Amino acid sequence: MSRLPDRPPDVVAHWRSTGARPGHLHADLVEALAEAFRCQGPRAGLASVDSAWNKHLITREEVDAVFARLPRRFRRLRALADRSAEAGSETFVRLMLRSLGARFETQVRIAGVGRVDFLVDGWLIVECDSRAHHSSWEEQLRDRRRDRVAAELGYATLRLVAEDILYRPDAVQRALAGVLRGGRRRRRREASGEVSTSVLLAEAPGCTTPAEAAVSPRRSALE
Repeated sequence: MSRLPDRPPDVVAHWRSTGARPGHLHADLVEALAEAFRCQGPRAGLASVDSAWNKHLITREEVDAVFARLPRRFRRLRALADRSAEAGSETFVRLMLRSLGARFETQVRIAGVGRVDFLVDGWLIVECDSRAHHSSWEEQLRDRRRDRVAAELGYATLRLVAEDILYRPDAVQRALAGVLRGGRRRRRREASGEVSTSVLLAEAPGCTTPAEAAVSPRRSALE
């Protein structure tokens, strides 16, 4: 204990073998990311790897090296790492959509709208908003106008808050499941000719998003 430097109370000391040279007080990034998996759990661990990869702090080979350091049970998650995630919240939502069996694309450009975080099932735009880029009135206006243009093109938009994504993931996943279930049910009814356009509009007057539905999402290996 006498050889350890002082550290804040929220810093955890790891008593594991390290590749750092004797006397060094920090590990390299590959080792640190591997330890993040052990401490944070799979979803947050993947978010850390995605962020480092997106910011060009590690290479594809170093991503492989992170998973090579982990116990075998984690290695099958290597295929889920994705450098397109620009924030940890996007990694969380991507994994939620995958567990729900949704078809989605990331960082999609839509003419007239711009780049969106996710396009799900070809009709639902999902955006992951944070205080850093969406708090001012000017930014709010920009977002609402983008949503209006998207609606004109036939897209529905669901805006999720990063705080909810990271700290209330179950509620966010239920919301995603409800929107997707409602959209699929509506498309089936339209395809069968059961519902006319006037009836669809009457179901949710003045609304631009499907009604909420409580759904128990399928459990995944990441939970």
